[in-house]
Amino acid sequence: MSKYGFSFSWKRLLGITGLKLRFAKQTGIPTTKGGLERKIGSSILNFIFKGIFGRK
Repeated sequence: MSKYGFSFSWKRLLGITGLKLRFAKQTGIPTTKGGLERKIGSSILNFIFKGIFGRK
C-alpha cells in the first residue's frame, strides 16, 4: 500500500519487473494476463477473417 507518496515492491527490488519488461519487448509476447488474452484473441480473429475473406 502507498502511504505519503512512497511505495515498496519486492518484485521491483529483485528486478523481476524489469526482467518481464525486457522479455516482453524482445519477444513481443505480453507477460500480463490481459495482454496475453488480447494477443491470443486478436490472432484468432485474424485467422478466422483471413480464412473467410481470403489473404490480401
